Amino acid sequence: MPTDDTTDSTAIAESITEAAEGNTASTPIWYVYMVECADGTYYTGITTDPVRRTSEHNGTEPGVQRGARYTRARRPVALVYTEQVPSRSEAARREWALKRLSRQKKTALRHG
Repeated sequence: MPTDDTTDSTAIAESITEAAEGNTASTPIWYVYMVECADGTYYTGITTDPVRRTSEHNGTEPGVQRGARYTRARRPVALVYTEQVPSRSEAARREWALKRLSRQKKTALRHG
């Protein structure tokens, strides 16, 4: 079960909002994100809006059922890590690298 990540999730969401507001480029900002599921496992993905995507994983977006199959059975999820990357292809490469990390290394990355 996720630990008390309310403060972590809030801080992550605030920093993402600030970065998005300062973005004047025509290309979107891509993020690699990691959520912790209710069973304590980690799920890693890519998106242009980690806060929205976490809501989708949790099924809190009205009329939207786009959470990953993996997280649907492990709700609720908490956003625990984000990393801004310059492009979608870089995000996909970084996602693959993070998915290959051991649980201990993911936890260490999450806690800085």
